[in-house]
Amino acid sequence: MEDELKVKGEKLKKAKYELGLLTTSQKNLALLEIKNSLLKNTRIILNANKIDITKAVSEGMNASLIDRLTLTENRLIKIAESIDTIIKLTDPSGVIISGKVLESGLQLLKKTVPLGAIAIIYEARPNVTIDATMLAIKSGNAILLRGSSSTINSNKAIVLAIKEGLRKSEVSEDCCFLIEDTRREVVHEIITANDYIDLVIPRGGAQLINMVVKNATVPTIETGVGNCHLYVDKQTDLEMAYAIFENGKMSRPSVCNSLETLLVHQDVAQQFLTMAYEKLHDKLQFRGCQRTCDIIACDLATEEDFEKEFLDYIISVKIVDNIDDAIFHIRKYSSGHSESIVTDCLSSSNKFTTEIDSACVYVNASTRFSDGGEFGMGAEMGISTQKTHARGPFSINELVSYKYIIEGNGQVRN
Repeated sequence: MEDELKVKGEKLKKAKYELGLLTTSQKNLALLEIKNSLLKNTRIILNANKIDITKAVSEGMNASLIDRLTLTENRLIKIAESIDTIIKLTDPSGVIISGKVLESGLQLLKKTVPLGAIAIIYEARPNVTIDATMLAIKSGNAILLRGSSSTINSNKAIVLAIKEGLRKSEVSEDCCFLIEDTRREVVHEIITANDYIDLVIPRGGAQLINMVVKNATVPTIETGVGNCHLYVDKQTDLEMAYAIFENGKMSRPSVCNSLETLLVHQDVAQQFLTMAYEKLHDKLQFRGCQRTCDIIACDLATEEDFEKEFLDYIISVKIVDNIDDAIFHIRKYSSGHSESIVTDCLSSSNKFTTEIDSACVYVNASTRFSDGGEFGMGAEMGISTQKTHARGPFSINELVSYKYIIEGNGQVRN
């Protein structure tokens, strides 16, 4: 693997400088040609994806994770079409942030520049291969992709299509590489490859993210686990609350913006939980506190349940005395991703949005909107739960840094 990383790393390092010199028009042309290539090679990509799905099924992967790695013609078309949105985005590189003349007469400019070479390490999400590459190219960055063994065939087919698009647009193919060695120890080599990589972004479960954050010598942006909460306040439209709950949990439980814990005010618990249970008990496993178990037939929730990102048709439920109890619970167990309150009370919504310190805080809306595409970014590199540099869904604007350009006419410092 060290040979593969060295060879590809050296080429990536050279390509990042070439990519950083491209005009916006050149980068947009590359994205357009990649989109056309992906659509042209749809059948090849889907056939490769079927191989990955067959392997996943034979190995007993659960249904929600198989959904994550599955590409359909409709999904692939939508992913390709999202490239149009990225093309329309303002190029974040080469922007003059500020400028001034110093007392010395020097002209000082602050200008955005690409980060350089980005490595993204991710699990069973072949769509990330496309999204991450498009965002990297648009922002002027080269990218090293390392997906999981469960999607290796899909990723190979996608990257071949991407490189075809790069060739047609006369942009260096070396700005995008897939590491094909899927052994776990390879990740450690990538996250310590300071000679080649400027930033590492891990996307996946808690085990992967924690390992990268703990061991990386390359700077990282932590895309956190999604232990997302919904709090149903006492003063609310319960039908609306149910619709938000159902969407947040049932629409796609395998993704990080899906709900994992439901908190319900004691005054509406009987009515709301009865309604939710009647509609969903044959599809969703409820694990509740003792008061919840007294209302609906469910397993007693453990401490581990409230800490866990299930990524499955399982929900933890707790009845709380008031909004302060809900906020206390969220502060204790939240991963800092996305939380939502359903309420008709302005003071409750203000209190919730002020006191909950997560990247995305919703009032009367589903946490499933925590997504770069939904936020108008075209796509996302991830959803950051850290507070420095990037927070929440982040895209091209977070893939640049800046440098100072100072012009003079012979000044020397006293």
